[in-house]
Amino acid sequence: MTRTSAADTVCIAGVGFAVPKNIRANCEILKAFPNRTEDEIVRLTGIKERRYATDDESATSFAVIAVDHALAQSGLPISEIDTIIMATMIPDQPVPSMASALAAQLGIPRATAFDLNAACSGWLYALEVGRSLILGGTARNVIVATAELISRITNPQDHETAFLFGDGAGAAILTRAKDGHRLHRMSLSGDAEQFTAIQRTGGGARKPWPDVHGDLQHFYIQMDGVAVFKHAVIGFVEKIEETLTREKLRPEDIDWVVPHQANARILRAVSKRVGIPYEKFVVTIAKYGNTSAASVSMALGWAAEEGIFTEGDRIIFCSVGAGLTFAGGLLVW
Repeated sequence: MTRTSAADTVCIAGVGFAVPKNIRANCEILKAFPNRTEDEIVRLTGIKERRYATDDESATSFAVIAVDHALAQSGLPISEIDTIIMATMIPDQPVPSMASALAAQLGIPRATAFDLNAACSGWLYALEVGRSLILGGTARNVIVATAELISRITNPQDHETAFLFGDGAGAAILTRAKDGHRLHRMSLSGDAEQFTAIQRTGGGARKPWPDVHGDLQHFYIQMDGVAVFKHAVIGFVEKIEETLTREKLRPEDIDWVVPHQANARILRAVSKRVGIPYEKFVVTIAKYGNTSAASVSMALGWAAEEGIFTEGDRIIFCSVGAGLTFAGGLLVW
């Protein structure tokens, strides 16, 4: 692997995140599962609560808040943004893109705008697309946003998924500036043999609406927990180790890991395998749950707001998502 050169990096000039105010605690979900306990849920997932959007809130509205925070941190005026990439697997509506809706709400209707769906790896995929567009000369200043209202497609009666997912949004501003936080090349890959491990079979061209009996099963997100756990651990480890090899770093050179917030047990297993202490993992899953494509951006935005990073910190991103999709790479703060 060739090490990422300085010429191949772009600047993350600002980050931000947003979550609903409405907190959904484990005890509320457990009402549908009288044979399970809160201690069991925390032990299996690491999740204590998550945020659910109310009926009058939209994914786009949370994306706007996250972008506003990122722009304020970057110091760039909105008029300087020429491109918006939106990572989501559940946009507010299928057509037009949610990125176009965001462009309209932000007041930059002429911006290049498109959506990207790589499930939980979506934001890292979008970062790499944004980096490539800037280096290729197609874009100058890019909003890489993500928003997921997974509560809208979570079956409250399904023990595999009912406790996992929450809602939220995140954003980053990418520029070609020579200073600032340096985003290196992301490693992207997949494993389509695990296509059915996480899926929502309804809502697309094959099954655009429920049948005459109103069966909604196909319209909820479904997951094979055993398969996901196994392949997620392998995928996280591979992406972290690929990044270390490509950037010619050792585990002890890494200051932080900002992973997709899939499951605390998964992250602990990954920590042991790669030799990076769990204390160096930015973990927000206890209060926000798994927010799919939004989770890495939210964890990064939360950590930045908390001031836990210092200049020069080496941060590894990593994610595994439905598809399966895998992504990982280095950010130097």
